[in-house]
Amino acid sequence: MIVRDEGAEDAAAIAGVIASAFAGARHSDGSEVRIVEKLRAADALSVSLVADDGSVVGHVAFSPVEIAGAQGWFGLGPVAVEPARQSQGIGAALIEKGLARLRAQGAAGCVVLGDPGYYARFGFRAHAGLIYAAAPAPYFQALAFAGEPPTGEVRYHRAFG
Repeated sequence: MIVRDEGAEDAAAIAGVIASAFAGARHSDGSEVRIVEKLRAADALSVSLVADDGSVVGHVAFSPVEIAGAQGWFGLGPVAVEPARQSQGIGAALIEKGLARLRAQGAAGCVVLGDPGYYARFGFRAHAGLIYAAAPAPYFQALAFAGEPPTGEVRYHRAFG
């Protein structure tokens, strides 16, 4: 399996992976495919990677977020892996490569909305001064690449609704 940048030819396969990964998930509202499509259309997919083993089996998206005047912050998500291929390290490989890409591009940090137990392995943690009103505080986490995260309310790209 390789992790590579998405290509224009991958859009349908990415949509299929996302749809199957989030089908029936209790935390999903079914908007994940539309979010990625809207981010792509707005040229707001700062990093978009696929896991490919002859076909696309996983995808991760990173897009810019706004935090009280701070520059260089991104949001991770959605991340999706074909259900039959989950728990094999594919999601972790996508996330690690995406975070490395952000660092190499000079990003200040990244935020994520998700399971604290899962995202802690990548260095994400909740920060009291960083607010995302749509989620319980422990589930909204940040990873600063240098220093501490900024404080203030986080706003995702309008593609998130």
